[in-house]
Amino acid sequence: MNKAELIDALSAHFEGSKKEATKAVEAVIDTIVRTVVAGEKVAIAGFGNFDKVIRNARTARNPATGATVKVKATAVPKFKPAMQFKEEVSGKRKVAAAVKPAAKKPAAKKAAAKKAAPKKAAKKAAPRKAAKKAAPRKAVKKAAKKR
Repeated sequence: MNKAELIDALSAHFEGSKKEATKAVEAVIDTIVRTVVAGEKVAIAGFGNFDKVIRNARTARNPATGATVKVKATAVPKFKPAMQFKEEVSGKRKVAAAVKPAAKKPAAKKAAAKKAAPKKAAKKAAPRKAAKKAAPRKAVKKAAKKR
């Protein structure tokens, strides 16, 4: 699942509003990143911990030439999953039932628009099939002429 798919999944919890779901995802990610950059730990119970780890300076070896190379000290983000998360992924613990989003009352205008949309799509689909059938015939003729 990528960020866009996560937003789509969360939009159901925001009454179908992708705008609100996007704001929520962006706010969570931004807060986690800013806190970790500042050197603080972010602990989310049942999910895991985000932390900043300092890697010491070291010497490494270039695999192509075999020469030794000095590597500077650097800071990297680290994520350690919580025990509950590990157990759910491994199958030792059942995943809790998903929270059902609040039911949304459909508007009359939106329902009418949804009914009209499939009809337009059906009309456009027919010419595409015809174009696909015509393409192989042309290819066969061209191949026959080249011989």
